[in-house]
Amino acid sequence: MISAQQVKELREITGVGMMDCKNALVEANGDMDKAADILREKGFAKAAKKSGRIASEGIVASYIHGNGRIGVLVEVNIETDFAAKNENFQAFVKDIAMQIAAAKPEYLKREEVPESIIEKEKEILRNQALNEGKPEKIIDKMVEGRVEKFYKSVCLMEQDYIKDADKTITQYMTEVIAKIGENINIRRFTRYEMGEGLQKKEENLAEEVAKQING
Repeated sequence: MISAQQVKELREITGVGMMDCKNALVEANGDMDKAADILREKGFAKAAKKSGRIASEGIVASYIHGNGRIGVLVEVNIETDFAAKNENFQAFVKDIAMQIAAAKPEYLKREEVPESIIEKEKEILRNQALNEGKPEKIIDKMVEGRVEKFYKSVCLMEQDYIKDADKTITQYMTEVIAKIGENINIRRFTRYEMGEGLQKKEENLAEEVAKQING
């Protein structure tokens, strides 16, 4: 049985995603060194080393969904202009744009979430736990767990990939880095949704009929 601690340790050593680390440990029967070798053989550990290299080329891509109701612009960087034309890279960028359209992330990564937002979320979650009648001594741990779920919901890099829920966007990107051989960085994105933020007119049939009668 592979423990969560073993998976965490291997991830810290290699920088590879949790699911890939777990699979490697299962294949290696829990042997940490052998599991690390398996990841290296598959190219994942190489991808982790490449993550420190500067990615200054790339593309800005757009994606329109639902007859123009949702639009996305995303900038994804890679190390060379040549690699920016790679089919795997361009497919990755398209997938990321689709992810943003479908999953509605608000931030790229957790470090970008303002502290005020986190504190407000913690307060809401704490009150929810109290209203559920949870014991005071376990509430802090519950709130911590729910905050992690909040990050997973609003941060693109921590979201489950819409085409494969067994991996996060970070893990998907690591796989593409290993395949292409260059560092990739999702730099920024903007998501537009038709009518978002606008105050929509509410129709009141009874009032409308009354106006016509009195008029």
